[in-house]
Amino acid sequence: MATPARATAGTADELVWLQRALFVLARPREVLGLLRDDSEAAARARSEAVLALVWLSGIAGVLWTPTYGHLQDDVVNDALNVAVIAFIGGGLYGALGYFVGGLVLYALTRVAGGVTYRQARHVLAFASAPVALSLFLVFPVRLAVYGGDIFKRGGADHGTGNAAFIAVELAVVVWALALLVLGLRLLLQSQPRVERL
Repeated sequence: MATPARATAGTADELVWLQRALFVLARPREVLGLLRDDSEAAARARSEAVLALVWLSGIAGVLWTPTYGHLQDDVVNDALNVAVIAFIGGGLYGALGYFVGGLVLYALTRVAGGVTYRQARHVLAFASAPVALSLFLVFPVRLAVYGGDIFKRGGADHGTGNAAFIAVELAVVVWALALLVLGLRLLLQSQPRVERL
């Protein structure tokens, strides 16, 4: 059983990492550099932040897909059903991206000295912070402009206005990719090179 002081320290560490999930947007080098610590305690402390980033970016990713643009074509799907489907689908989509994407990154970095599978997953999660942020900044604006039409086929969400939202979404993806590259570079710089015979 954990002592109260140890439990309090663990909670404080988790709160610090939740703050860092936001700070990665403003000070990425500092936050991503902290992922070098791959100890059990460090990984445990950042697990809630990783879960939040993965789930929120999964929801944002799901809401961007064309399939979700037709959810309310079926009369059964009201706003509450759309929210529940996005929440559950976002969790599944985020988890799949987290584990499969982490595995791909892990395999790709093996050539350059490598990072651990956990580090690959965590850097992927923190790099997805711009996508998670778009759920709170871009999606509400799009919903305010187009209303429920974003979930219906043939709604008003087409044309120049929608093209602007697509451009913003692409900019968010580029930002996330830049964070991913930076995070991998920082992790690979800290790894000792393995000489191949």
